[in-house]
Amino acid sequence: MDIGEKLKKLRKERHMTAEELAKIVGISREHLSGIENNLRPVSLSTLTKICDVLGISLYDLFSQDNPQDILTKEQKELLNVAQNLSDVQLKYLNAFLKSLYKDV
Repeated sequence: MDIGEKLKKLRKERHMTAEELAKIVGISREHLSGIENNLRPVSLSTLTKICDVLGISLYDLFSQDNPQDILTKEQKELLNVAQNLSDVQLKYLNAFLKSLYKDV
């Protein structure tokens, strides 16, 4: 199951509509629909907000269906740190990570 499918499943398990979740997170219903259907990318800050509303951690989102725990120690640490960053800090972290990706 991919991230969009997981988010949709979790939202429905919590008896939330896409409209409700989007409003709480601060994005449009269309944007959330695009994320859930893997048609739109999602920023780390938005993903963190969605996870907060759904009551899960980023780590839980990425490891939910994976008993072998394929995330490396560094990836787990990054996700844990990201959960404690402010929106501004997440914005800078996203920009930094994107700049690294462009250089690869």
